[in-house]
Amino acid sequence: MEVESKRFKPAARAALLDTRLQSALENIQTGFPGKRARAIDGLPEWPEVREHGTAIRDHTIAHLDTYLERFERRVVDSGGEVHWASDPAEACSAVAAICRAAGARTVAKGKSMATEEIGLNEHLEGEGFTPIETDLGEYILQLRGDHPSHIIAPAIHLKRDQIYDAFQAHHDPAMSSNSDGHAELQAEARRVLRQRFLDADVGITGANFCIAETGSTVIVTNEGNGDLSQALPRVHIVVAGIDKVVPTLEDTSTLLRLLGRSATGQDITVYTTFSTGPKRQDDLDGPEEFHVVLVDNGRSDMLGGELEPMMRCIRCGACMNHCPVYGSVGGHAYGWVYPGPMGAVLTPQMVGIENSGDLPNASTFCGRCAEVCPVKIPLPDLMRHWREREYEAGYQPAAARWGIGIWAWIARRPGLYHRMARLGGRALRLLARRRGRIARVPLAGGWTDTRDLPAPSSRTFMDQWRAGRRLH
Repeated sequence: MEVESKRFKPAARAALLDTRLQSALENIQTGFPGKRARAIDGLPEWPEVREHGTAIRDHTIAHLDTYLERFERRVVDSGGEVHWASDPAEACSAVAAICRAAGARTVAKGKSMATEEIGLNEHLEGEGFTPIETDLGEYILQLRGDHPSHIIAPAIHLKRDQIYDAFQAHHDPAMSSNSDGHAELQAEARRVLRQRFLDADVGITGANFCIAETGSTVIVTNEGNGDLSQALPRVHIVVAGIDKVVPTLEDTSTLLRLLGRSATGQDITVYTTFSTGPKRQDDLDGPEEFHVVLVDNGRSDMLGGELEPMMRCIRCGACMNHCPVYGSVGGHAYGWVYPGPMGAVLTPQMVGIENSGDLPNASTFCGRCAEVCPVKIPLPDLMRHWREREYEAGYQPAAARWGIGIWAWIARRPGLYHRMARLGGRALRLLARRRGRIARVPLAGGWTDTRDLPAPSSRTFMDQWRAGRRLH
């Protein structure tokens, strides 16, 4: 997927004016947060499970090389093969080579953000293969030539009539967007995709977890398309980041308790599928070949540094489900694969801060993302890290750099800072007059273009604090 993170500001402005998108985004606020809250309320030991899950991720990251090597040995022991890829190009080449060796023409794909990250579909098409997305949301986007806007609900930005339009254009022109419910849409998708599963020579899935103890990969779905993608074709390819490794089956069960509740508000997803190597002699079904492509793509560079906590991420999407910025502009405004707070940390790491500087700045730092993260990733701190790196590298506009420099110079001189704060407060109160709010503030158009600024108090915080101390 082409990086468009530099266009965040114009894309965000366009998203705010898109009434259809704004209507679709309401589904996030009315759905995910409430379901998550109810699921967690039903698990009294949630804080303990969360602490345990965080400890598992930290332990794994601290010994990542050990568990990756153990995972590879177990995969090989079970008859599979592991392919190591340092970047998207190597990962795509490895997958294409496996497809070529299998004599494949059609590839059935389960939902996978890792394959979005490496741009796998475009690469396979360029090599002459036909990849078919089998997750319903991903399939709808493929029909539209679109990309996911959410990591667990890829088509959440679309309204029902847009989905019907895509099916009418590519499937049955007689389908009616005025039909009641989704039964007609689901039946049509099932009719078409069932044959694609049967025709596919290769199946590709992602992995929510890769278990070092057994060499197994795990996917969680609510449609079952992932099972068909990996069980029916002759060859099964798993594409996953190196951060997906987990030490044991027991550790995996703990993380699954966190994942379902945080992602969709379910105790556990409808399908939780463990795959261990190709089918054995007595197995009734399964692939003849099992391959795992492990992708680095900047992940190992986070180890041992300020960004290491991001390696804990289990890709649940809770941070974006609760983010006021994501909820206002949607995922496409972020311009790359990973949107929301997690994307504001991962995207600069994977595509460079020079290509994505707006993303860590697109945050109110309300802290909600860190509060709901099931593995306690300090996302605001990590976004602040990227803001600092962007400033140090000189990528911010000159006006912003000068403004921050002047503010920092004043802030280091408390007496001057307090006098300036009092003068600024008086000036703003004069602008507000009796209305109590200000419609336009010089140099603050980013705020006052869309909302009024409340008039400040007649006393600064420090003045009020000192007065309070004298009273006590």
